[in-house]
Amino acid sequence: MNVHADEEPAAPKPSRGRLAENIAYFARSLRAAGLPVGPAAVVDAIRAVETAGIGSKEDFYWTLHAVLVKRRDHHVIFDEAFELFWKSRGLLDKLLEILSPTAGRRAEPERQKAGAARVAQAFSQNRPQKLEDEKPQLEIDAKYTVSGREVLQKKDFALMTAEEVRAAKKAIGELVLPLNRIRTRRLVPTARGRHIDPRRSLRASMRAGGDIIDLKRRDRAMVYPTIVALCDISGSMSQYSRIFLHFLHALTENRSRVHTFLFGTRLSNVTRQLRMKDPDEALIACTGTVEDWSGGTRIATALRDFNRLWSRRVLTQNPIVLLITDGLERDTDEDLAHEVDRLHRSCRRLIWLNPLLRFDRFQARAQGVRMMLPHVDEFRAIHSLDSMADLCSALMADSRNLPDVDPRRWMDFSVREQAGAGPA
Repeated sequence: MNVHADEEPAAPKPSRGRLAENIAYFARSLRAAGLPVGPAAVVDAIRAVETAGIGSKEDFYWTLHAVLVKRRDHHVIFDEAFELFWKSRGLLDKLLEILSPTAGRRAEPERQKAGAARVAQAFSQNRPQKLEDEKPQLEIDAKYTVSGREVLQKKDFALMTAEEVRAAKKAIGELVLPLNRIRTRRLVPTARGRHIDPRRSLRASMRAGGDIIDLKRRDRAMVYPTIVALCDISGSMSQYSRIFLHFLHALTENRSRVHTFLFGTRLSNVTRQLRMKDPDEALIACTGTVEDWSGGTRIATALRDFNRLWSRRVLTQNPIVLLITDGLERDTDEDLAHEVDRLHRSCRRLIWLNPLLRFDRFQARAQGVRMMLPHVDEFRAIHSLDSMADLCSALMADSRNLPDVDPRRWMDFSVREQAGAGPA
């Protein structure tokens, strides 16, 4: 075909290279990091990028985000995976040079975000293995080294990889759960009781013609104490609450009176969802029921709703209440102290589980923390398998008088700092 002299030949279209293949590799890495990304989502992501085009790195980021991210708590994993994947391979910069040479680059974050360990592990699994020269194997004497299980017991939940999280969930199912029981006021028939049961004794005597009186006994019933858990699912607590829900699921399988509530900006009852047999299915049902996962925190509002709507239903027979939160309240006022005090008066023990206690230099500086401390019986850390095992031991015995969990050691820290002594 001849081209006229006054007509210029059409410019060739820029080649997209292996864009579809790279998006597929990226989706595979997300799936290895724990995000539910299937083949249909990969196809939709490729079509979305081809339709929207690549004007800038930010446009490409949000196009993939709109297709591959289904829940709010997956945003952190996707963000870290996007930066690491496209930065390490340099693919996005090449695409921008081809498709949009004038597009600017976004500043790279210097601080490591949550979920980086899981993303890094996912990339290492999908990275093609290079042929290397065989190196001589070294024999190491591991007699005095720390085993992997011991490291896992002490490792922070937020720093675990996807494989370590699965191992932690399996270890939670193997924990020795509390089996202690308490006496109630209700009397039940027993073989050797402290009290005589006149009705059963008279009935047994009438069967024998009234000549023999066989005294029947009864005693106070022994039951497992009711456990009520209030879990904070805000953005700073979602990683720990998700693992702790596995512990509550295992506890619910062994006990009938375990009630679980989740709160961020509102209160949600997930007791029925945690009664499902499969723990993963139970957690999916919980996240589907709750609408404010990884959102803000309103502790006072959630406790007010619990005290007004649920306290008379679930706080029966002197229960144990587990409050899992970091105490970082958005609206700190006098209502928070009043609601925590009311909750404390309605239960036998109020145990506050705070993951911030994993820091050695933790101080009760936040106003919400200082308002809640005077009204709890125990102040414990909940960030690893060891701390969860300590909680099981605490539920089997009354440990509120131990100095390391006494909330009074964290009170009035400002007075001690001014005196030069520092926190207790």
